[in-house]
Amino acid sequence: MNVTIVGRGVSLTEPMKDHIKKVVEEVEKYNLGIMHAVVTIDKDKRDFFTVEIIMNIPEKGTAVVHYKDKDMYSALDKSKDKLEKLLRRYHDKKINHRKKDRIEELIVETEENEIVEMPLDVEKPLSIEEAVEEYKNSGLYFMVFKDTSGEKRVIYRRKDGKLGLY
Repeated sequence: MNVTIVGRGVSLTEPMKDHIKKVVEEVEKYNLGIMHAVVTIDKDKRDFFTVEIIMNIPEKGTAVVHYKDKDMYSALDKSKDKLEKLLRRYHDKKINHRKKDRIEELIVETEENEIVEMPLDVEKPLSIEEAVEEYKNSGLYFMVFKDTSGEKRVIYRRKDGKLGLY
């Protein structure tokens, strides 16, 4: 990535330039293929520093962030935070969009109304306490069992987290 540093009304020292390069390199972790970055530091008449970071991102365009503060390092760090937030949002959208496409492909490939038969184990009568214990250990969505009086019962997890019994 090419980094251009511009100072208007302020002479930039080597430690300042190193800090600026470090800030720009930190946002490369989002793997967006940033091609070019321009960091402009402007000092106005009231000794306020305005930091502007412009980055060219393929497929996205240009990301621009401004921040103004009395301290140049503080303004640079705050603008880096804003830029990270912007790039993280774009990165997350890009990743989630890929996952969405992959999920849609999987949905298209499966047949509708596909029924899978499963054996039903209701031969052995269970007490409700035994059925609850077996249900918790099984990891099923619901469980059909025969209680001690011989009736078929269903135990399931309700939306509020409690167990329901039919």
